Amino acid sequence: MADPSGKNSSGGGGKKVRVAFRRNRGKRKRVTDVTQEAKQAEDFDVESHRNERVVAKGDLSRHRTIVVGADAVEANAGQVPGVVIAMRGRYAEVDDGTRIWRCSVRRVLRTLRIEERNAVTVGDRVHFLPEAEKEGVVAEGVIEQVGPRTGVLQRRSGKRTHTIAANIDQAIIVTCARAPRPKPNLIDRYLVAAHAGGMTPIICMNKIDLDDDGHGAGILKRYATLGYATLTTSAVEDGGIEKFKDLLKDQSSVVTGQSGVGKSSLLNAAVPDLKLRVGHVSETLEKGRHTTTTATLMKLPFGGYVVDTPGIRTFDLSIIPREQYEAHFIEFAPLIPNCKYPDCTHSHETECAVKQAVEQGTVLRERYESYRQMYEDPGRQDV
Repeated sequence: MADPSGKNSSGGGGKKVRVAFRRNRGKRKRVTDVTQEAKQAEDFDVESHRNERVVAKGDLSRHRTIVVGADAVEANAGQVPGVVIAMRGRYAEVDDGTRIWRCSVRRVLRTLRIEERNAVTVGDRVHFLPEAEKEGVVAEGVIEQVGPRTGVLQRRSGKRTHTIAANIDQAIIVTCARAPRPKPNLIDRYLVAAHAGGMTPIICMNKIDLDDDGHGAGILKRYATLGYATLTTSAVEDGGIEKFKDLLKDQSSVVTGQSGVGKSSLLNAAVPDLKLRVGHVSETLEKGRHTTTTATLMKLPFGGYVVDTPGIRTFDLSIIPREQYEAHFIEFAPLIPNCKYPDCTHSHETECAVKQAVEQGTVLRERYESYRQMYEDPGRQDV
């Protein structure tokens, strides 16, 4: 994660592009309406209207030249570099290293990123133009540029891409032993998203003090056997907190997982000064409430940054092509070249190396069924 001052931002790659404004700003107006005049007049003279034209200037034909890429700030005087630390509705809170600015987003930038739920997100390195102080003005600045992203956590939200956090090194996927019960299928979806987003996944089993029957530890062992980094924690008994802090140190991390697993409690245990709000879990439904309502980027006193995210009970992966899911199941990777068909989906095909490994017990059936469910219904809600 670059310093909010922007001093560590990489250079190069800036270029000018022409961007059209949205076409819904008005309707083209005719100088004369020949059709209507012809209908209303019996002695209509066509030759007198040969010069009729459609006006294509003004709002509808306006374009703007902007600079995209890491060098954008060099081509636009007056812009200030910073990092988005939170989104509050249509406004972004941007840290320039000395203070926090409340910024709106330039409309042309929103147009460029129309396929995304938000044009900017937490962790984005941006360049903004401070506005002169005026009475009644809500925004203190306007975001003009967004730098290239690395390490993103994304999911589908409706018809758009929801980027939860950007420029992240590692995703700490928090589940818990009980209340709410662990969901391996949801963990697998997070793992696929982490791999696809270019982050290192780490699986944390919280509330280990409630694991009376060892069910949670058994699930965690499944992933440790595959080679994933894992840890157990208990914010109540202070178990594993030091290891949790060591994982966060000098890294940019996103802490994510379903509602009620104790993400904010863990961060409070690691950094008491954060004083994040925590909620409780319904004993009847074993579902947590959304105590954290927006993702927030926080600087850690021992080095590094962390993003605390709202709890997510479902994770729609349909933004990732289904044929790529196999590559994100790490135990499938060495087997895929041995499948008979090069486009094998590992479902109905014969002589499938992955299916054979499941039957032989070298690939866990639970993981295979999780892959099948994901492949057949990327947006399934009841995981």
